[in-house]
Amino acid sequence: MTNPATFAGLDPVTLSDTLRVAGSPGFDRWQDQVRRTGGCADPVHLSGWVIHKDKTTGETLHHYSTEHEPGGRLRVACGNRRASRCPSCAWTYAGDTYRLIRAGLAGDEDKEIPATVRNHPRVFATLTAPSFGPVHNRPDHGRCRCGTRHASDDSALGTALDPETYDYAGSVLFNNHAGDLWQRFTNRLRREIAARAGLTQRELKECARLSYGKVAEFQKRGAVHFHAVIRIDGADGPDSAAPSWASTELLSDAIRAAADHSYTTVSVPASGDQPARTFRWGRQLDVRPVKAFGDGSDLTEQAVASYVAKYATKAAENTGTLDRRVGELAELDRHDVPDHARRLITACRHLDGLYPDRRLWAWAHMLGFRGHFSSKSRRYSTTLGTLRQARADFRAAQEREALALEDREPDTVLVLADWQYAGHGHTPGESALAATIARDLQANRETAREALAELHTEGEW
Repeated sequence: MTNPATFAGLDPVTLSDTLRVAGSPGFDRWQDQVRRTGGCADPVHLSGWVIHKDKTTGETLHHYSTEHEPGGRLRVACGNRRASRCPSCAWTYAGDTYRLIRAGLAGDEDKEIPATVRNHPRVFATLTAPSFGPVHNRPDHGRCRCGTRHASDDSALGTALDPETYDYAGSVLFNNHAGDLWQRFTNRLRREIAARAGLTQRELKECARLSYGKVAEFQKRGAVHFHAVIRIDGADGPDSAAPSWASTELLSDAIRAAADHSYTTVSVPASGDQPARTFRWGRQLDVRPVKAFGDGSDLTEQAVASYVAKYATKAAENTGTLDRRVGELAELDRHDVPDHARRLITACRHLDGLYPDRRLWAWAHMLGFRGHFSSKSRRYSTTLGTLRQARADFRAAQEREALALEDREPDTVLVLADWQYAGHGHTPGESALAATIARDLQANRETAREALAELHTEGEW
């Protein structure tokens, strides 16, 4: 039954469509489909069929077709990581990222990461972008340079004090090369660690490995910076103890030296009206040790994993830009993009012809940034693919049980299927109902989490 609160505040068109959907014959099945997607805001529609047959006898064990589904379609989750596009799928992505990062900090036997990994030297580092001109800000003491004490939600924060002199081109070019700068930083970091351990590069590889998990975050000014968990392992990764010389202090010192070294730069040649540039990290470098358990002032494993997961579902939307590719500059007017973000996107358009190999216009909605928002070294932890596969295997086991196929060996069952893409998204009324389902699921998860926390506190779990 639909909650009457679902209809509150809806415009006439959406309300009419909501009533149509809620009164349709297949509404219960539609709800079930959307609930299985987690309340996805933009589900993918599929049409087709699947048949399970016994390989030996040819007997049909089960047959499914979308013919009798609402609209003749099966709806599956879109899987978009952006919270601005699909909060439900973004929540799943954030959860996977949390488990990935936390496993690399505290270990997880289910993911084949030993708990002893928390004894390895590890820090949480933030590397920022350099300045491209003064912007409106909220200093810890005093006022902004403009003389105003800005509120935390002031739209002026992060925008240029003088748009005519601000280096918008430099900002988007830095974003575009940030991934290259990170690679040079990690290369230099290995050398700095080796130097402090009194080893050559080859000797370092034989006794230690550098592992990391990182996420990108856009500052209000539209410049990207990286948050990273950086760890020293033994030569075999998290399964082996770090060398005796490895310490948090050594790692922290090496990070600062690597970030400041002349090697850790990226040069961009002059082109057209653009001068040659050399990019390096900004002066604001933060390196903090990660503790297993905090006393209120320490940075803990859980806090770091939560922080990284939070930014894994965001992109550049907090700067006012779009969350999808820009087809033409006229779209900026239709979407009322603010001036600062507009100038950054326009800079991408102008620079695209000057640096065609950098594909700046294709990534204009990301203000030039073309890297992965979250990434890790090979041996830091498990992978997102592994976590997704575990979820898929669990659902497959549920399906086999529902079809009474759990007693049959998987290799004795032949699965034939034919699926076709049939569209995506919701009608206005479906969107309102799906949002309600997503909120209900979220409330249920929060209630379950609170109950589980109480069990932990009371020692009953």
